[in-house]
Amino acid sequence: MKLRTILASLAIALVGCVQAQPQNQLRDDVLLEMQQAFRQGDKAKLAQLLPQAQGHVLEPWAVYWELKNRLETANPAEVQQALARIAGTYQEDRLRNDWLLLLGENRQWDLFAQEYPKFRMRDDREVRCYALLAQSLREGAGTPPEVAEEVRRLWLGQRGAEDGCTSAAAHLVETGHGGRKLTKADAWRKARQAMEAGRTSAVKAAVEIASTPASLKLLNEVNAAPSKFLLSKVTAVSRARRELVGLALIKLATSDVEHAAAQLESKWGPQMNPEERDWVWAVIGHQAALRLDPNADAYYARVKHDKFLSDELLQWKVRAALRAPKGIAWKNILEAVDAMSESAQADPAWTYWRARAVMATAKGGGQLTEAVKLLQGIASPTGFYEQLALEELGQKIDVPAKPAPLTDEEKKAARQDPGLNRALYAISIGLRSEGTREWNYTTNLHTPGGMEDRALLAAAQYACEREVWDRCINTSERTKAEFDAEQRFPMPFREAVIKRSKEIALDPAYVYGLIRQESRFVMNARSGVGASGLMQVMPATARWTAKKLGLPGFHPDQLHDRDTNIAIGTGYLKFVLEDFGGSMPMAAAAYNAGPSRPRNWRNGPVLEGAAWAETVPFGETRDYVKKVVSNATFYAALLTGQPQSLKARLGSVGPRDLAQPEPNAELP
Repeated sequence: MKLRTILASLAIALVGCVQAQPQNQLRDDVLLEMQQAFRQGDKAKLAQLLPQAQGHVLEPWAVYWELKNRLETANPAEVQQALARIAGTYQEDRLRNDWLLLLGENRQWDLFAQEYPKFRMRDDREVRCYALLAQSLREGAGTPPEVAEEVRRLWLGQRGAEDGCTSAAAHLVETGHGGRKLTKADAWRKARQAMEAGRTSAVKAAVEIASTPASLKLLNEVNAAPSKFLLSKVTAVSRARRELVGLALIKLATSDVEHAAAQLESKWGPQMNPEERDWVWAVIGHQAALRLDPNADAYYARVKHDKFLSDELLQWKVRAALRAPKGIAWKNILEAVDAMSESAQADPAWTYWRARAVMATAKGGGQLTEAVKLLQGIASPTGFYEQLALEELGQKIDVPAKPAPLTDEEKKAARQDPGLNRALYAISIGLRSEGTREWNYTTNLHTPGGMEDRALLAAAQYACEREVWDRCINTSERTKAEFDAEQRFPMPFREAVIKRSKEIALDPAYVYGLIRQESRFVMNARSGVGASGLMQVMPATARWTAKKLGLPGFHPDQLHDRDTNIAIGTGYLKFVLEDFGGSMPMAAAAYNAGPSRPRNWRNGPVLEGAAWAETVPFGETRDYVKKVVSNATFYAALLTGQPQSLKARLGSVGPRDLAQPEPNAELP
């Protein structure tokens, strides 16, 4: 659909929904200028342009940008006036979110209490922590235990040392309010988590809550030289000294696993209490697993009480067990998953591996029945572990029946929704980030619980019709009971993709699975590292591939051309697929992380493809591999009309067969 047609139709759709004027299209440049001024922090230009945006479809963005850039100096009356001007919109709630953060930071609790109930999104961890802190300050010793429990969960789940959750935690630890559900022991736990993640400011904040200024001084020594700190100390009698030794061992483990293990084994382990010792052994196991060290499972075996560990450490215990040198250590997997929180256990990944572990260790029919129930609870035709669960139950991946057609009323409700229309208009004039955020807010957060299934299908269809494929896919994926395969797995540019795939003997389902994950079919997509277009090809990779394909005069600017991007992307994918002997998971890993890494990751024991994918050390690549191959499996069912097997596409992964050709050293 041509841009002019899209703009016209959206402007028409917005009449009666927002204060739109026919001249919107002529004044789009004002909004684009304001976006740039906002990014540059140009307050004067924003103030100058704001009157010209009055009545524009995207006026709420103009109001938001202008005030957000001077929010710290604006008085409450100005903020209230702006909120009233854009009432009911995403931008109103976004501005209130920003204001609540500022009010919390400035400890303006009366204004905070006045505005917080009006906040619709309720998805900001810091705002929620400020609200819990304000509640505890009001209620004092009467603070319910649930407040402290929620602060604990939010604080431990926060990677950095942001003020809201850190201040709430500090208050509750100091006062003991909330039934002492948040203690100094939790602060030390936070310090350990932050130390392994390299978050020094969060470590410092946690130690400050847990201990004394003297501990902060010693912490500086730990951060400066952990090995030197450990060598300079002989004993660790007090809780604070033991924890600081633990922090030093954790920091050391991030760079030298064997040295940390030796120090813990020979000197410090006997001086620690069980929780401190188990945590450090788990960190050592985690760091070894990240390096695909065959000793990782053995390090985790030194942990005596899994209940002391975080979900992240337990998840890596499962991964270490999947790569155990003598074969998958199913007992260790059972122990790890059983110790996880309920929310982690509900993740399809850990449900699947627990079911597999139960089957592998079953001693009776009752346990097998339990495994079947676990698999049935997650089995679905889409999703990596959901598809694997289907296959464990003896089924293949097939396309579900289409839902009932949308009614005219359902379609009309989507097409007349102001938030959806503003979002599509913003995307159509180049404000994709703003449009995406408003779309997501409208479908997910504007009303409690988000849109119901039928409304989501109608919104997704509206995006599909406008060829905004990323919103089409993501919106349809949110449905719980309804499943529209054409929305979730669209096939734009079908003729071009299939023609090119067949020309180079590449599975078109694999190509579609990769494009869906790379760009969601957004042709002008560009990553933070410079990858471009449908297949997100890096400029250097594109030049090399173009040369190999014999494309004369190629320039990276051509990656924005659909057919060129498909030709380059499929050409490179074919090269990496051949380099990895036709292995789809390894080729996907190479496409995402470069070929040298999966060449290393394949070393070690021969693993079933699912186990190999789960143990990929990079989180982004691990997720990418699973999604690309599961996407490809479903696309194959769509394209062929036949049931498919994810396991067949995953195969097994192990060291390169010496009979195979040497890896292509030129492959970028």
